[in-house]
Amino acid sequence: MKVLVFNCGSSSLKFRLYEMPGEKERLAGEAQRVGTKTAEPPRIVYRVDGVEKVHQADMPSQEAALREVMGLLDSLDGMTPDLLGHRMVHGGQRFTTPAAKVDAKALVDLDAVAGLAPIHNPPAIRVVRACHDSFPGLPQFLVFDTAYHSTIPDYAANYALPKYMREDMGLRKYGFHGTSHQFVAQEAATMLGKPMEEFNAVSCHLGSGGASLCAIINGKSVDNTMGYSPLQGLVMSTRSGDMDPAVVLSLVSTRGGDATAVEQYLNKKAGVLGLSGVSSDIRDVIVHSREETEEGERAKLALHVYLWRLRKYLGAYLTVVGRADAVLFTDTIGELVPYVRGAVCEGMEAFGIAADSGLNEAATGDALPADFASAASSVHLLAIRTNEELSIARQAFALAAKAA
Repeated sequence: MKVLVFNCGSSSLKFRLYEMPGEKERLAGEAQRVGTKTAEPPRIVYRVDGVEKVHQADMPSQEAALREVMGLLDSLDGMTPDLLGHRMVHGGQRFTTPAAKVDAKALVDLDAVAGLAPIHNPPAIRVVRACHDSFPGLPQFLVFDTAYHSTIPDYAANYALPKYMREDMGLRKYGFHGTSHQFVAQEAATMLGKPMEEFNAVSCHLGSGGASLCAIINGKSVDNTMGYSPLQGLVMSTRSGDMDPAVVLSLVSTRGGDATAVEQYLNKKAGVLGLSGVSSDIRDVIVHSREETEEGERAKLALHVYLWRLRKYLGAYLTVVGRADAVLFTDTIGELVPYVRGAVCEGMEAFGIAADSGLNEAATGDALPADFASAASSVHLLAIRTNEELSIARQAFALAAKAA
């Protein structure tokens, strides 16, 4: 059975086709730099039969990216899927299981939770509907990022709000990137020869769009830097991350009470883009930070703020975890930018962390997974390629088999 998986990120659309249950990858690719301002043009990088190709196209939205991806599928033989799987960021209180089948009720419920993750949910839902129209009759399954974080204890998940707000309104921490955090944690535990139920780590999912850290004790999530929505936590591509709630109240006031406009601003025009003014991609900012210009100074500030927030949360989560087996780095920035990994780990000797600069530089691309810890480090530093799509394919196939 061929399972086609779509993973709709805030500035990307990843897709993979697997032969299940053997988990043989037939096609893999990613529409990159979708709908956002960057120094390079949008493109689709994909691999078929071991050959990597690049397809450049104008992709101002996820729907446009989907049309381009589907056009590529149509041009290739033997790539017709039997089953579709979708990554969904936020299921709220309507979707409480790890995965669910797409039916009429699910489509209605998806619209109801669209606003909980305003960057990810709406475009992902549009992709689900577009696939529903393009592949009529094909079973579709949703896999939720919030599922892995269902083990976050109440004292970490609850905000200091009245009971009716927390329970009736659902205002609590849900956590995100769970599919990725769970996948790399399992890969790391296997790599280190430890049972998942005994594995302790901090997982750093550093994407070109969204990013989060996850504290893992005995293989389970106990905290995540994201909260009720993916806006909380780290400085991200276009998201502000943590800030004083009074700042938000002030912005709402200056915008004449238009909370939606402020939400859009904090989600799409803040973060690395808002700080630097040159790009939403930290890789571009690193390059510009070397310039002795006004633009370069803004880039330096953006880079320092980005790294400061990362280091602060890493230290906090290492304290939460206690004796960590490893710190994990994954997704686009975590896998491909040694500079960020090295800067984050620098000065962390008090936590038993010491990186080897040579191993860190070499830990990228086909060299992954790799441990770039020095001999003096008591904590493994692992750069691991995430595979949310494989995790989604496994869960979608299992549900389809169970239904059959």
